[in-house]
Amino acid sequence: MQNNQKIVILGAGESGVGAAILAKKQGLDVLVSDNRSVSEKYRQVLLKYQIEFEENGHQLHRILQATEVIKSPGIPDNIPIIKVIHEKKIPIISEIEFASRYTNAKLICITGSNGKTTTTLLLYHILKNGGLNVGLAGNIGQSFAWQVAENQFDVYVLEISSFQLDGMVKFRANMAIITNITPDHLDRYENNFALYTASKLRILQNQQPDDAIIYCADDPVLNRELSNRKCVAQLIPYTLKTNPLKNGAFIKENKIIIKYHKTQVSMTLEQLALQGKHNIYNSMAAGVASKLMDIRNETLKLSLSDFHNIAHRLEYVSSVHGISFINDSKATNVNSTWYALEYVDRPTVWIVGGVDKGNDYSALLNLVKEKVKAIICLGLDNRAIHAAFGDIVPYIVDTESSEEAVAEAYQIASKGDIVLLSPACASYDLFESYEARGNQFKQAVNKL
Repeated sequence: MQNNQKIVILGAGESGVGAAILAKKQGLDVLVSDNRSVSEKYRQVLLKYQIEFEENGHQLHRILQATEVIKSPGIPDNIPIIKVIHEKKIPIISEIEFASRYTNAKLICITGSNGKTTTTLLLYHILKNGGLNVGLAGNIGQSFAWQVAENQFDVYVLEISSFQLDGMVKFRANMAIITNITPDHLDRYENNFALYTASKLRILQNQQPDDAIIYCADDPVLNRELSNRKCVAQLIPYTLKTNPLKNGAFIKENKIIIKYHKTQVSMTLEQLALQGKHNIYNSMAAGVASKLMDIRNETLKLSLSDFHNIAHRLEYVSSVHGISFINDSKATNVNSTWYALEYVDRPTVWIVGGVDKGNDYSALLNLVKEKVKAIICLGLDNRAIHAAFGDIVPYIVDTESSEEAVAEAYQIASKGDIVLLSPACASYDLFESYEARGNQFKQAVNKL
C-alpha cells in the first residue's frame, strides 16, 4: 500500500482505533468515522495521535473518497453504507487483515463457535511461561493493529471471530485452531448455517504446507468440511476418544495424551486446572499448539495445571445457604449452554434468555429434562424458551433484571441446588454486553 492512499475506518472502538494508530504510524491518510458518539477513552487516544475523526453520523462523500475501508467487526454487512461502499468497488477489509501487513510475527489463530476465548488465553499463558515474546490480541484484549503499531512481538495468539474472518483477503494463519462449528450468529448470516460455516473456515485460506490446522475430531461439521477440502497445511486432530493418534491429543486411562512427532506429554484429567468436558477440549487444543511451538513438557504441564479461567465462563460466584451460584454469562449460544448443563451435577435452576440469534433449543432437551427443576427467563422476549421447554419444566418465570432473576432463583432453589446463569442468547436487550450481564448477576448474588 502506498502512503498516498486514503484509509477510512468505520467504528471508533478498540478495533477501529487500533487500526487508526497503525495507519497513522505508517504515514497513511486516515479518517475514523462512527455512527455513534466516540467514548471518552478512545476520543483521548485519537486526539493524542492527532487522528481525524467524525462521530454521530457518517459523511458519505468523505467515506467514498477512501481507497480502502477498514470495518469494525460489529458492523453488519447489510447496512446501507456498506452496500454503497461495495457498489463503488472500494475494498472493505478487517482490522486483522490490515495489521497482518505490517508484521512478520508467527500468527496462531483460534476460531470456533465455543471455547475460543479460553483456548486463546490458555495458549498465551503457556507460551508466555515458555519464555516466548508473545502478544495476545484479536477479539480479546488490545487490538491486533494497536499492538503491531506499538510492540515487536515474535508470536501473536489471536482469537478471531467469524465477523473478523469475513474481512480477510490475504491474511495467513501459520497455525489455525478450530474448536468446533455449531449454529451461532445466524442472524448475521441470513439464518444460513452453511454461510456461517464457510465464514469460520476462511481461517484456512492462504495457508502453506508448513502451516498447521489443529481441530476437534469429535465435531461432525469439522470432520465433514475438512474431508471435503484440499487442505495444504498439516492436519492435527484432538479427541476425547481413546484413539492413539500419531500426532495430536487423545484420552487414555483417564489421562490426556499429547503427541507431536517423537515427543509425548501426559497428565491425568484431575491435574488439569480447567475441569469439565469442554475444558478438556480447550486444554488439548492449547497443548497441541504448544508442542508445535517446542514448549518443554515441564512448562506445558505446569501451565495446564495452574491456569485461572476467564470471568463469566462457568465462574463460581458464591454459595448462599447451601445454594451454589455459577456465572456462565459468556454462554451466548446453545452449544455453550449445552456444555454448562453437561457440567453441572446437581438439581439446577437455570437462568436463560436475551436476544435469540436463531436458536434451536432441541439439543438441550435431554439435559434440561435430566437436570433442570426450574427456568428463570432473563430477557424481553422469552416466547421461544417457553415454547421449547414449557412441556418439560414445571416452573418457568419471566424477569427483566438480574436482581429479579436472582431473587426468583433463590426462592425456588433448595439447599444443595445450583443456580446457573447460562443464557444461550446475546445480552443486548437488557445489558451492554455479556460482561455487564455477568457482573450484575454477581452483584445480585452478593446482595443475598
